[in-house]
Amino acid sequence: MLKAIGDALRAIGGTLAAVVSLPFRLLGRLFGGASDSAHGHH
Repeated sequence: MLKAIGDALRAIGGTLAAVVSLPFRLLGRLFGGASDSAHGHH
């Protein structure tokens, strides 16, 4: 029982982490690309 609950919590936590980190990764790529192109012009 406890093991099943732990597995479920771990699965939910992993999904939450992926969902939460996705927009931040997209933002990081967005700002990273923008700063890279800005530095490229200089």
